[in-house]
Amino acid sequence: MPVSAAASAREILVRLHDVMAARSNAQAKLNQVVEIIGEALDSEVCSIYLLREGVLELFATRGLDASAVHVTKLALGEGLVGTIASDVEVLNLDEAASHPHFAYRPETGEERFQSFAGVPIIRRERAVGVLSVQHTEARKYADVEIEALQTVAMVLSELIANAGLIDEATGPGGDRPQSTASVRIAGQKLVDGMAAGYAVFHQPRITIEHTVAEDTEAERHRVYAAFDKMREQIERMTREAEFGVGGEHDEVLATYKMFAYDEGWARRINEAIDSGLTAEAAIERVQQRTRQRMRQIDDPLLADRMHDLEDLANRLLRIVSGQMGTAAQLGLRRDTILIARNLGPAELLEYDRRRLKGVILEEGSLTAHVTIVARAMGVPVLGRVRDVRRLIADGDLLLLDVNEGTVVVRPSPAMEEAFDSKLALRQKRRAAYAALREVAPETTDGHRVKVMVNAGLRDDVAALDLTGADGIGLFRTEFQFLVSATLPSRERQQRLYREVLDAAGERPVVFRTIDIGGDKALPYLKDNPADEENPAMGWRALRLGLEREGLMKVQARALLEAGAGRTLNVMFPMVSEAWEFDEARALFEAQREWLLNRGRRLPADIRYGAMLEVPSLAYQLDLLLPKLQFISVGTNDLTQFLFAADRANPKLADRYDWLSTSILRFLASVVEPVRAAGVTLTICGEMGGRPLEAMALIGLGIERLSITPAAVGPIKAMIRSLDRSAVMAEMRRLLATPPRDFRGALAAFAAAQGVELG
Repeated sequence: MPVSAAASAREILVRLHDVMAARSNAQAKLNQVVEIIGEALDSEVCSIYLLREGVLELFATRGLDASAVHVTKLALGEGLVGTIASDVEVLNLDEAASHPHFAYRPETGEERFQSFAGVPIIRRERAVGVLSVQHTEARKYADVEIEALQTVAMVLSELIANAGLIDEATGPGGDRPQSTASVRIAGQKLVDGMAAGYAVFHQPRITIEHTVAEDTEAERHRVYAAFDKMREQIERMTREAEFGVGGEHDEVLATYKMFAYDEGWARRINEAIDSGLTAEAAIERVQQRTRQRMRQIDDPLLADRMHDLEDLANRLLRIVSGQMGTAAQLGLRRDTILIARNLGPAELLEYDRRRLKGVILEEGSLTAHVTIVARAMGVPVLGRVRDVRRLIADGDLLLLDVNEGTVVVRPSPAMEEAFDSKLALRQKRRAAYAALREVAPETTDGHRVKVMVNAGLRDDVAALDLTGADGIGLFRTEFQFLVSATLPSRERQQRLYREVLDAAGERPVVFRTIDIGGDKALPYLKDNPADEENPAMGWRALRLGLEREGLMKVQARALLEAGAGRTLNVMFPMVSEAWEFDEARALFEAQREWLLNRGRRLPADIRYGAMLEVPSLAYQLDLLLPKLQFISVGTNDLTQFLFAADRANPKLADRYDWLSTSILRFLASVVEPVRAAGVTLTICGEMGGRPLEAMALIGLGIERLSITPAAVGPIKAMIRSLDRSAVMAEMRRLLATPPRDFRGALAAFAAAQGVELG
């Protein structure tokens, strides 16, 4: 195809404008459209398929047999056209028949055409049809041709919607759910908490009515003005955000603001306007590309960055269209559970915190910026909730229980009563646990257990005073890297570590060096490892740190200078063999010498430790224990490695129990040699934060737990009701002759002994 056809998008749109303005019927217009596109792209075939009654129907064609129009039909996912519609993705094939989803339809006469390219026709974020081109020669269509097809498909969505040719009623969320009965929906726990309130959708749907520009320069000026207004809004919100002083949420908002000023994003919108689109259509066109990229991204961190960009695009679209009324601008009139596909951090900040009781997201993740900001605001968030627009209507009463990972829609009176009782009990228990803040976690037979907290954000350190914990047993330093748009400088790292130590005071803090890589890739690090089939067991944590010495040296210096005059506890993650610990410790010691030679103040004492989460390390304890001061068992990773069970796989999530013979015997085998060596042993991870599991750990002789702040109260209450000698004797008995139901046996013991399990 000649390069002149690259400018075809604008040429096609000019011609389509005349077609759309004509008085002819919709079918006649579609017949003209395929001729215009085929001519402009010098393509022998151009076809339009539209979604009708759940199937894709051939509506117009140039080049295929005309008798196939309204006869050839494909289900979603069937053939190349069905695949494009179901995946909402582009296909560009030089040999169409070689694709595994190729389906030959003899009535079309398409067997002589080898190349194929198709793009989805998108309306309201779903595919309502497919625009495709074909050619007899085996060649891939150029990127610029695909771009032209996508732009034209956007204009087509307006034409076919105005003509009533698509199934609007089956779009994502019609205005009302299909049923008014009570329903319970599951999701992912993002920010714990319980809340009742009425459903409010964050964003009224903006439908773009006009896609083809009359005056390109006028559209460009509209976009420039919208950018100025959006940036002004972002600046104001970041100034007025009400948090405690300093926190990772500040870095989140700084990153978000960086996107608002991104010139590359503005340039892409300008290019879309150059192709002949209106300002609204150009923003939506770029947003469609972002969504398509998001569907291809496995890295959750990079996907979160893309969510921020989409959030800004939504804001820009509302400004340029004059449809500014988000639920935040309209104001919340009563207790509200906010519903959104996703939210940017600034958008959450616009809401009245007195009325905003909870958030439900169709997407969302634990590392998403909105999650970090919501945690700082104290707003419970449930993510990954599917079909919300189909199941929930605006104004429905919702009972949100993130602790259970569910939301109840339109509850019955009995459900409301049960929820209120649970909420009252939760508040009563929280008050009781708060009363234990100053009380030591000591068993009934006088044995003191150390209860520490896990942290990763500067604000998490406040949990020490709120819970009365003994210290921070695990500070995940990678969180600072995950919420940052660029690699944190040594000065920024040092400032964070010093602030954490200052806030902790005399209480110990164990800093784990960065655990990145694998499923926690950082997009700003060049030469990230290629996609891995098993990222949890891949090139991550200490493996990556030892390879990227520069990264680890910077962190070492930051930690050493932050710990000046104090005891510094440094722990290395995912140690698989003793020599890995040796190399990591040697790297830190070399940096200590480097700083010493330059007259810098250093820690009064450095204690080194390792995470035991890879089972192989248990067989090298005799080599490792003489070299370190403490060891922490990471039960989350240990479980998945011990059972070869990916903890992110929902089918395996509940299959392997922490209270299983294998795990408990493994832990028992570690306790004795560690104690004999005089090394401190801590359990980190969710296992230690559950009362029954924590009781079993104490029965194994474990004396230190590092858990989530929310679990400190329940664990303290359990410890203070426990006879340590009795549970140790029971664990010896059970491990010698394991019962089929280990959990049930321990629960029966706890009930008989009057152990407080919450």
